[in-house]
This record gives sequence, C-alpha cells and structure tokens, in this order.
Amino acid sequence: MTLFKHHIAFKQIDPLGGGLREEIAEEQTEPDTITLEEFVDEGKLSHYWQSVESDIEKDPDWFKFTEDE
Repeated sequence: MTLFKHHIAFKQIDPLGGGLREEIAEEQTEPDTITLEEFVDEGKLSHYWQSVESDIEKDPDWFKFTEDE
C-alpha cells in the first residue's frame, strides 16, 4: 500500500538566469574588457612596463632596492 501517489520534480536551474546572461553580454562589449589570449606581444608588454617604471621613478619617494644597501 502506497501513501503518496505524487511525484515531486523541480525545474532545472539556469545558471545564467536572473539577468546574469545579459550582464555578461554587456560587460563583453565594454571597451576595457579583459581578454585572455595565448599570444603575447613581448614588445608591447616590455614597452608598457618600461613606461610604468619611468612613471614610478618620477615619484620623489621612490628608490631602487639595489641602491638601498
């Protein structure tokens, strides 16, 4: 003898539901979107870090650790 004849089932959850899919699509169209690429332009990367270093050296409190000794 069975007491319950009803089966309970839940709808499958959409992990991108609730507006998340739209937020992701919107962020992907922003101009400063981070993209992961397998190819790295070493020249551009080196130039970028050289400009960062020269900018840091303009700080009056900046010192090189090798000169600290």
